[in-house]
Amino acid sequence: MSLAGERVSEVVLCRARVSEEPSAHLQAELPRLRAAALRGAIVDLACGQGRNALAVAAVGLPVVAIDRDRVALAGLHEAARRRGLAVSALRADLETPHGIPLRAGSCGAILVFRFLFRPLAAAIEAALAPGGLLVYETFTLDQRSLPQGPRNPAFLLAPGELPTLFPGLEVLAFSESTVARPWPQALARLTARRPG
Repeated sequence: MSLAGERVSEVVLCRARVSEEPSAHLQAELPRLRAAALRGAIVDLACGQGRNALAVAAVGLPVVAIDRDRVALAGLHEAARRRGLAVSALRADLETPHGIPLRAGSCGAILVFRFLFRPLAAAIEAALAPGGLLVYETFTLDQRSLPQGPRNPAFLLAPGELPTLFPGLEVLAFSESTVARPWPQALARLTARRPG
């Protein structure tokens, strides 16, 4: 199977298991996200069905949600419309040479959950406005010892790796742990700010 085929399989597998509830890491960072929204757009990369984008929009912050899955974006658009939330859905494949469809320095915050494509790290960092916030959470290599979830090491972080992917950012919070709910997950969580 090709690497691209493995990626799609793992994304589908993980999305099928992800809770509808927003990430606890995201919820803890909502006060910082309110401040970051004054600096530019809040963008949820690889948003899937938009559980985190919807949570941010629910507190009154407009969000741009980006994913390559047309069906997931249609569901997100409908959920946002029903709830009267300000979410703009944009279809883009983030794993192409085109990178992310964002101007440098334009984002007040970038959210990334359950997605890892290391070649995109520099573009994510560059898209943040001065003072912009990165809120990131994804799987670590320890996930392989748990009964479910991704197994391909290309999509799993080594211990301590996540902050090193963004050397130009100031780390505000970083942790790695295993959580039991909604299913066993070994996660790295990072909140970081672009200086300025």
